[in-house]
Amino acid sequence: MDSFFFNITDTRYKITVLHEEANGYLKRVDISNGIVFLESKLSECYKEIVLKNLDRMVIITMVNSGELCMYDQVDEQVLSVKEGETAIFCSSRQDMTLSMQKSKDSDIFILFIADFFLKRYLSGRQNEPIDFLYHKIQKEVSLEEVNQLPIDALSLYSVEKLLHISAGDTMKSIRAEHHVVEFIIHLFGLLDIFTEDVTPDEVTLASKAKAILLQDFINPPTVKTLAHLCATNESKLKKVFKKVYRSTLYSYVQKLRLEEANLLLKEENMTIGEVAKNVGYRHQGHFSKLFFSTYGVYPKELMKR
Repeated sequence: MDSFFFNITDTRYKITVLHEEANGYLKRVDISNGIVFLESKLSECYKEIVLKNLDRMVIITMVNSGELCMYDQVDEQVLSVKEGETAIFCSSRQDMTLSMQKSKDSDIFILFIADFFLKRYLSGRQNEPIDFLYHKIQKEVSLEEVNQLPIDALSLYSVEKLLHISAGDTMKSIRAEHHVVEFIIHLFGLLDIFTEDVTPDEVTLASKAKAILLQDFINPPTVKTLAHLCATNESKLKKVFKKVYRSTLYSYVQKLRLEEANLLLKEENMTIGEVAKNVGYRHQGHFSKLFFSTYGVYPKELMKR
């Protein structure tokens, strides 16, 4: 059975148009051995792609408009990614059909990353996202959804840079790989991964605190109030939360605020100052610095796309 990824001896950046029409196209781009993406920009057209391989891979989908359906022939299940969503899947034995549903404006991006590419970045720590995903696809899994989130501004920004590498650019494979790594660092960093030394009771306590913070991270409760709501003491809550989520409560609130800002920056009718205020920051400059220190790009850059 042929591999989905091109042969190890042929590592050229390669674009293959799979379908073309007056109002759109479906193309495959081989960035380098182990990284491939599909870009679908179709109008009122239904297209299918059949994958029959034994590759171990992570699949990242981003549906700006339209809908992507994934029919897993092995486990006889249908998984879908709807408009405005991005999702991460694991697969180690493909027998599936990817279908771009008929839509007025279909805009879908699908990234395939081989296990041997991920292997370059293994840390040896089970709580690292790449290690977690790599070891998951070493098992027999036909198609499993790992995470699904709304599309955010930083994801759009990274993918736009990847899609707009011009034919005249030098070192296209390296440039494209760089943008892919930026993209997966961001998305993989949003995964919640629990290590084996975390007990079920600790996960329960930390998850309860997380749920409360998610309800109101703009004006979060004090640590004392949060501990009371979780029926524990401050010291234990801080210790357990950091063990489970590898973050202090303060840093986690900041993370939630910046993730929300990342979503709001997609809104064309909002200024950076309005976004900052909506997520709990009074000063735009302070917000921009925090955003840059977390994501490596300033909010104004995302709004230029």
